[in-house]
Amino acid sequence: MWDWFVHTLRTYPEIAIFLSLAIGYFVGGFTFKGLGLGTVTSTLLAAILIGQLGITVSPTVKSVFFLMFLFAIGYGVGPQFVRGIAKDGLPQAIFSLIMAIFCLVTAYIAARIAGYDLGSAAGLYAGATTISASMGLATDAINRIGLPADQTKQLLDAIPVAYAVTYIFGTIGSAIILALIGPALLGIDLEAECKRYEKEHGGKVAAGGEGTAWHRFELRAFRIDPGSIVIGKTAREAEALAPQGARVFIERIRRAGKIQDATEDTVLQAGDVVAIAGRRDVLVSLLSPAEIAARLGTETARPKVEEVDDRELLAVPAGGVDVYVTSKDADGKTLAQLANLPMARGVFLRKITRGPTATDIPILPDTTVHRGDILTLVGRTQDITGAGKALGYIDKATDVTDVAFVGAAITIGALIGALVFKMGGIPLTLSTSGGALIAGLFFGWLRSVHPTFGRIPSSTVWFMNSVGLNVFIAVVGISSGPSFVAGLQQLGISLFLWGILVTTIPLILGIYMGKYVFRFDPAILLGCCAGARTTTAALGMITERAKSQIPGLGYTVTYAIGNTVLTIWGMIIVMLLS
Repeated sequence: MWDWFVHTLRTYPEIAIFLSLAIGYFVGGFTFKGLGLGTVTSTLLAAILIGQLGITVSPTVKSVFFLMFLFAIGYGVGPQFVRGIAKDGLPQAIFSLIMAIFCLVTAYIAARIAGYDLGSAAGLYAGATTISASMGLATDAINRIGLPADQTKQLLDAIPVAYAVTYIFGTIGSAIILALIGPALLGIDLEAECKRYEKEHGGKVAAGGEGTAWHRFELRAFRIDPGSIVIGKTAREAEALAPQGARVFIERIRRAGKIQDATEDTVLQAGDVVAIAGRRDVLVSLLSPAEIAARLGTETARPKVEEVDDRELLAVPAGGVDVYVTSKDADGKTLAQLANLPMARGVFLRKITRGPTATDIPILPDTTVHRGDILTLVGRTQDITGAGKALGYIDKATDVTDVAFVGAAITIGALIGALVFKMGGIPLTLSTSGGALIAGLFFGWLRSVHPTFGRIPSSTVWFMNSVGLNVFIAVVGISSGPSFVAGLQQLGISLFLWGILVTTIPLILGIYMGKYVFRFDPAILLGCCAGARTTTAALGMITERAKSQIPGLGYTVTYAIGNTVLTIWGMIIVMLLS
């Protein structure tokens, strides 16, 4: 039975990937006093164990899911990235460069003290910093030294072995240090810091709405009793009796047991049950004796206003939509002017977003609407649909992903990232992964300010983010598991321990440097460290612990710099040691 199981996994490596995910997500869900391995580390450990069976997985699988993960990260934080780049862009680039120097110096000192040859030193550096691309430049540098062929081959063979021994902790250790130890070193609650950052930078969710028990705008039913001053008035005249500045609308009426839609010219009668839409606080005030006496009755009679639970009357399709304003007629008009137009009847404005930084604009009567603004409208479906069409483009919520957009965006980013520019013989490139990340940032931001294309539901973003990363991690673990054990047997445990130091020291220094020297916001600091070290597993675990994508804001600029500089160091460390 066991032989059949092993043979099946070797024949169908995709089964091994799903088995790694199953174990990783199951074990990663367990915590003790708030601490746990998380899905990323658990998946990697499970994959390393499964990899001992000698399973070969195509590296293309890893690349596909890695690109998907990085694009999702960029797409999720694109709007905040544009707002933050002007403030922290240059400091993050300098921070990444200094972090890269820490990595090089630490690896150089460790190799000198341990007495490693050029190949083992290059592999130690590449594995401990999880920058496999550096092995290519290290190989070129060793070939150019001019050593005898057999000696050169011996050095080159040592690179991947040392890399395999140190890479495992370089991946797992970075995640543990940054996600679990990092917040303790900073003295912060990472989840709380991310919530604060979202609130301060316009990333918060407005109070009320889908998924919450409290709604700012409601539809409630009231019975008009005999003696009320609204009897004989049109719906528009009755609505004008609401407190000054408040907008309420009589949407439907039950009269003589029959339900009908109300228009502004509908005349109200005693005994009517009216469905009134408006702000919650305004509708609540309609039940106060003072408001009843002043607006719905007389001071002497004080007629009773009764709220009724008429489910059929209140059962109307309602929702909210984002409308991208394109109408020339709406451009330049104030909210007060738009509110008086027929298309605004029954429609309430929940939010205005404007400009390339997606700034929230105050909702005031004299606020001017411009083309390119995004208005969040709520109300009955038929009302907001009509208003949306009059204003511009309606972006309706859907659970369908624009896959054509996703595929095209990742393709564009990867093609740009694949370009290689040589400077003095040194190749400079974003890499396809860096290109996918940049594409996610750009298109995520563009979607936020021009929502006419590219919808990706939050559930799909989660899948691309979480499953994309963990499939990548599973393939890494399955592929490197056997060589890890073989490397330990060949080079000994001391190399593994030196790898721990080379991984840990730059990260600890980076955490304190980011806090005290660069004074980065605590919500993005750990993401900066992960990006400067190009450790994707750490970013995944950080965002998992934070329950937010905000740490990814620190990953983007630092990753672009770190990916290039750390790769070049593969050649430099050979030159320094030779």
